Amino acid sequence: MKNNDSTATAEIVAIGTEILLGELTDTNSVFIARQLRDIGVNVFFMSSVGDNAPRIAEVIRIALQRSNIVITCGGLGPTVDDMTRQGIAEVMKRPLHYHPELFEAIQARFTSYRVKMTENNRRQAYLPAGAMPIANPVGTAPAFYVEVEDKLIISLPGVPRELKYLMSSAVIPLLQSRFSLGTIKARILKTAGIGESSLDDLIGDELLNNSNPSIGLAAHHGTIDIRLTAKASTEQSADEMLDTMEARVYQKVGEFVFGEGNTTIEEALANELIRNDSRLLFISAGIEIKSALANVSSDIVTYLHYSTPEDLKCAFQLDSSLELRELAISSAEELRRFHQVDIAIALISLPDVDESPDANDATAIAVVSSDLSSSRVYGFGGKSLLAQEWGPRWAFAQAWLSLSKRHTNA
Repeated sequence: MKNNDSTATAEIVAIGTEILLGELTDTNSVFIARQLRDIGVNVFFMSSVGDNAPRIAEVIRIALQRSNIVITCGGLGPTVDDMTRQGIAEVMKRPLHYHPELFEAIQARFTSYRVKMTENNRRQAYLPAGAMPIANPVGTAPAFYVEVEDKLIISLPGVPRELKYLMSSAVIPLLQSRFSLGTIKARILKTAGIGESSLDDLIGDELLNNSNPSIGLAAHHGTIDIRLTAKASTEQSADEMLDTMEARVYQKVGEFVFGEGNTTIEEALANELIRNDSRLLFISAGIEIKSALANVSSDIVTYLHYSTPEDLKCAFQLDSSLELRELAISSAEELRRFHQVDIAIALISLPDVDESPDANDATAIAVVSSDLSSSRVYGFGGKSLLAQEWGPRWAFAQAWLSLSKRHTNA
């Protein structure tokens, strides 16, 4: 019987002590969440729990109180620490029931693999009494689901390949048959050259407090995503809602939007350099730069690298007393003129510093063009991944914004 609740909600429970120990990254929950989003199921909570039956039961009980779909992943293997079946049986207050047909399927699977099956695989043929098996033709761990009044608990294996197959072949059709679902669609606008609080202020409370479509901000190294999410009965309706909201967002902050989806600031900057027939010089000292712009033609982007700030000073006879920020600004200005480029970026770091509360000025960066002079300092040095990632992207964002405005005003 179909549940006519149009606001189906789900909680995802990742099971495995290795997740809690940091030995394994839980990619399964992210995949499940995206699949549920696409069929209109709201995911408000994700949980992780170790291989312990009482704790698994406790987490699932809590999940059932706030969601009508609970999907677990992991803990369905043959070893003694695979406790998902026991945990769900405890929630249901039912015993585990042996399914000989499942054991035969497991045996057949091992035979097809030409691998000898050990006796402990028999554990996988035990399911909570009343559970409905979900055939797993791509693995040895049977999945299953159980009904709790008008709610569902669905248990999937933790092997990503098996989980992905079962989500598309069994779980999605099951949910669509049990719940009246629409669709949830998301669209991401990528912004740069503005801080998160300033972006929030420009968009305004009226749009940010809108419930459907909803708007959320997510800050990354040097860029900020604006996520638009719409829920509707059809994909066409969701797209129309997103189109309307996107137009309103563009009216507010369109000058800072450099792309959508997976577009990177490096790609946006390279395109602006080409469109404006401009050249960029990137000077680094005391820090190794790994950037997608390194793949752009040297006719457009040129890199100069020096092992230490002192090497840069000596190479261009710059004042030896310059502090990092002064050195970044001075070298960007001097080398921009020397190389006759449109934009120069200088990223200067103390090479032996990672991140220390004692180092306020361990990295400095400057962006200079005919209509731009912007700089900032960071407390992390050349050994820090933050300096290697955040510094260049902040600079690329400033350069892109300058070129974008130049093109717009032309």
